[in-house]
Amino acid sequence: MATSIDKVGVIGAGQMGTGIALVCAQAGLNVLLNDVSEERVHAALATVNGSLSRQIAKGQLDEAGRQATLDRIGVAAGYDDLAQCDLVIEAASESEDVKRKIFANLRTFLKPETIVASNTSSISITRLASVTAHPERFIGIHFMNPVPRMQLVELIRGIATTDETFESAKAFVAKLGKTATMSEDFPAFIVNRILLPMINEAIYTLYEGVGSVESIDTAMRLGANHPMGPLQLADFIGLDTCLSVMQVLHEGLADSKYRPCPLLVKYVEAGWLGRKTQRGFYDYRGEKPVPTR
Repeated sequence: MATSIDKVGVIGAGQMGTGIALVCAQAGLNVLLNDVSEERVHAALATVNGSLSRQIAKGQLDEAGRQATLDRIGVAAGYDDLAQCDLVIEAASESEDVKRKIFANLRTFLKPETIVASNTSSISITRLASVTAHPERFIGIHFMNPVPRMQLVELIRGIATTDETFESAKAFVAKLGKTATMSEDFPAFIVNRILLPMINEAIYTLYEGVGSVESIDTAMRLGANHPMGPLQLADFIGLDTCLSVMQVLHEGLADSKYRPCPLLVKYVEAGWLGRKTQRGFYDYRGEKPVPTR
């Protein structure tokens, strides 16, 4: 029997965690947001408020709806505050060490029936589940970025995940008004297994001088009808995240076609991670983005 999910804990108040908290609150669920830095949680709440204000400006929401949504999001200062949650979703940075520490530390705080999930875009769910108290109640719930706009959520079962946990996660995704797709627990799952090698290939195309940043992005926007070019998309995702997913694919599948492009590595080493650092394949510091190559 599926567990009814009414109270959700979100660990990580970055772009993904903030988006997850917003869609849960707008679906009528109570949310507790946690991060190592309380400043980031308050910044996330300001982002949520800004997003709701834009919905009011577009006539999609009224003031009462905005207030009701904000009232449903609270701050969890520590993991002990998450004790009564039905579902806890980890949305920390895409690092296996970081995620494993979070799950190991959570063990003593949650009620036994709580479902624990990771929003990882590439890391093995079975491996992450192994450090939790109840691997059978662990699942991958991978939201797409930006969470409020993207319709898809990938559900990934680990080797121990029960049918009940899977059905509960599926019902939770439906409650958010999103569509769930089921992926087996292979490196990078479905979307990133296909998308990231395409982005990596676009970076190789730039690295080898086949085309400029602008010509590659224009070619894929107008030639393949993509809403944004692959290099623009890489900047949006974050080049550090792109690199870590390619590394997971390369190590997990041992196929040379997943080798991260040396130019991607160089950009990450330079700290040019895309939009979040104001520079990646484009420079965002001026009025409009300018290609950096």
